[in-house]
Amino acid sequence: MIRDAKKREKREKRYTVVAWICLILALLFQVIARRVPGFADWYAHHIYPLIVGSVGRVFGWVPFSVSEFGIYVIVVVGAGWLIGQIRAGKPWWMRFLRRVWLIVAMLFFLYTMNCGINYHARAFSEYAGIETGRYTTEELADLCEFLTEKVNENAPVSEADREENFVYRERAWQKEGIRAMQAVGERYPELAGFYPRAKQVTVSEILSVQQLSGIYSPFTVEANYNKAMTDYNIPHTICHELSHLKGFMREDEANFIACLACSFSEERAFRYSGYLLGWIHATNALVDVDRDAYQKCVSKLGTEVKRDLAENNQFWDRYDTKTAKVANQINDTYLKANLQEDGVKSYGRVVDLMLAYRKLEKSGE
Repeated sequence: MIRDAKKREKREKRYTVVAWICLILALLFQVIARRVPGFADWYAHHIYPLIVGSVGRVFGWVPFSVSEFGIYVIVVVGAGWLIGQIRAGKPWWMRFLRRVWLIVAMLFFLYTMNCGINYHARAFSEYAGIETGRYTTEELADLCEFLTEKVNENAPVSEADREENFVYRERAWQKEGIRAMQAVGERYPELAGFYPRAKQVTVSEILSVQQLSGIYSPFTVEANYNKAMTDYNIPHTICHELSHLKGFMREDEANFIACLACSFSEERAFRYSGYLLGWIHATNALVDVDRDAYQKCVSKLGTEVKRDLAENNQFWDRYDTKTAKVANQINDTYLKANLQEDGVKSYGRVVDLMLAYRKLEKSGE
C-alpha cells in the first residue's frame, strides 16, 4: 500500500510538471509571436504546414470529427473516473483539479502551436497584393449589382435542378471543397498544397445553438462545419474553415478566401454559395448607405434565391437565444484577445476585400 501510494504521488507530480511545461512553452511562443517581427510569418508558412501535413493528414483519414468525439470521450471518461473515486471513498478533489489543470495546459499548448501563433502572421491580402482603401457608394453598389448577377446566374432554376445539384452531399462536397481551394491556390501559391477534408459535426445542434456555421479545431487540426444549416451555407463554410489550415486565421480574410475559392469551383452549388454569401455581406453594407440601391438588388434576385434566404433566416431565428448571445460574446472576446480589435465585426470587413479585388479585376479587363 505504501509503495502504491508513493507511485501515485510520483505520477501526480509528473502531471503537474508536464502541465507547467506546456503552459510555459505556450506563453513563451505567444510572446515571441507578438513581439518578434517575422516569426509568426515564418512559423505559419514553414512549420505549420508540416503540422497540417502530418497531424491533419492522420486525423483526416478518420471519417468523423475527432475533435467532436474527443469532447464526448473526455466528458464520459472524466465523469466515470470522478464517480469511481467518490464511490471508493478516495480523496479525489486535488487529484481531479490536477487532471483538469493538465488537460487545460495541454490544450492551451496545442492551441498556441496550431492556431494562436498564426493570428499574428501577415494577412492574406498582403501576399495576394490586394490593397484595401476607401470606396465610394457607387463602387459598393456596383459590387452588389455584380454579385446579384452572379448569384442569379448560378442559382437553382427549378426544383429538379435543386435536387440534382444543390442538395447537400457529404463526401462529394467535402472533396469539392478541397478542389476549390487547390484551384484558387493555382493563382495564389499561399493557398496551394495539401488539404485534409473538412468534417461535418455529427451533432450539429452544438454549433447551431451557438449560431456557428463552422469551427476550426486546433487540437486535431480539423476543419468542422454545421451540416444542419441551409444547404447553400455549407460550401462557403467548408472553404472558410479550410483556409485556416493555410495559416490564415483572420475571420474577414477567411470569409473572403472562401468566396474566392467557391468562385473558382466547377460546381454551381459552390459558386452559388460563394457569391450569395458575398452578396449578403456586401448588401448589408449597402443598405446602410443607399437603401434604394439595396432594394434594387433585392428586387432582381430570382425566386429560388429568395426562397433560400427566407429558409436561412427561419433556421437561424430558431437559435436566437440567450445561449447564442453568450456564445457570440465569448467569440467576440476570443477574437479581440488575438488582436482582431473589431471582434465579431471583423466578419463584415470582408466587403473591403471584395471591393479591392473587384477593382483589381476590373483594372485587368
